[in-house]
Amino acid sequence: MARKTKCPPCERCLPGWLAAFGDLMSLLLCFFVLLLSMSSMDAKKISEAIGSLSGAMSVLEGGTKTEISKKRMQQSTPIDSQDETSQQVNRVAQAVAETNEMIGKGQGPAVSLEEAQEGFVIELPAALLFDVGSATINNDDALLFLKRIALIIQELPNETQVGVKGHTDNQTPGADSSFKDNWELSSARAISVLQELLLDGVDPKRISATGFAEFAPKATNVTKSGREKNRRVELHFYSAEVDDKSKVKKNVLDKAVDK
Repeated sequence: MARKTKCPPCERCLPGWLAAFGDLMSLLLCFFVLLLSMSSMDAKKISEAIGSLSGAMSVLEGGTKTEISKKRMQQSTPIDSQDETSQQVNRVAQAVAETNEMIGKGQGPAVSLEEAQEGFVIELPAALLFDVGSATINNDDALLFLKRIALIIQELPNETQVGVKGHTDNQTPGADSSFKDNWELSSARAISVLQELLLDGVDPKRISATGFAEFAPKATNVTKSGREKNRRVELHFYSAEVDDKSKVKKNVLDKAVDK
């Protein structure tokens, strides 16, 4: 039986864990080098990808498309004007809040700001603007508010239109009034507000006035508080593009009826 020989001692070398660590770092380095080689640092493509992602999250106008395309990039441009409009609406809301603080709470209906299907509406109570049966603006706070609104209108996109709408309750203007009925009174009040906005610099092409008398009430005319809410002037902000689409639709319907 052969005698086993003793193995010679091994030379001292790096510990085992350090060799494994070195292999891991090499693999990670190769991994990141491959990632970099497969990536493309094209700024245009990155911008398109961001636009597509924003569209998928419904940030862009009308957008649920996720593919990257030049058309999608063109659709993303209106977002700047939308941001501008949002800033102006915030300014309107701030002006409304400050005006309500000036006139004080508990002194009748306050100025209000509401969303509408095609834009937003500022509602001015008639008691803030006019005396009973009158269409002359006699309140300094109201005049100051209209000046602020006029400045904001001038900064809104050019396609933004303002419709001034006068409303009354179902009671007659009274014997002391120079107006024979609510049609004249509501129209005159709307025109007074319109003329004040024109004096403050609003483009005449962007504004119009209409009187509705008592035929578009907001509340009941049975109670005093309801009649007070119905006596108002509204500033309707809307896009001219929407209005043009409505006109086209109406013309199509008219032609269909004629046929």
